[in-house]
Amino acid sequence: MNRRLALAALLALAPAAASAGSPDPAGVWMRGDGNARVRIAACGDKICATNLWIGDTSGGESVGDRLVLTLAAKDGSTLAGTAYDPQRNLTYSMQMRVESQRLHTRGCILADMLCKSVTWSRAE
Repeated sequence: MNRRLALAALLALAPAAASAGSPDPAGVWMRGDGNARVRIAACGDKICATNLWIGDTSGGESVGDRLVLTLAAKDGSTLAGTAYDPQRNLTYSMQMRVESQRLHTRGCILADMLCKSVTWSRAE
């Protein structure tokens, strides 16, 4: 469950997030624990975070799993909204703070009672 929350914490964008002046999380990111590499990019009219590589699949994560994000700018560096995980049919509340080389995500379920925060590094 924690790994799912970590991925959910990464994904949460929408076309509104891509507008001028909004933080842009697009790119490839490595999860802080080193166990996942994720690409954030447009997918149709949404933004998706897709697993490119998973080191330990025992937590239920697979290459190709994705989150469909619907986020809007909250301030100059933060996006907030939801992330939908179609593999598990779960929707998470999301908050994402974008820096040039770091991404800080927080994903929550169960009326924001169960949350997970993750820091990501931009992959080279």
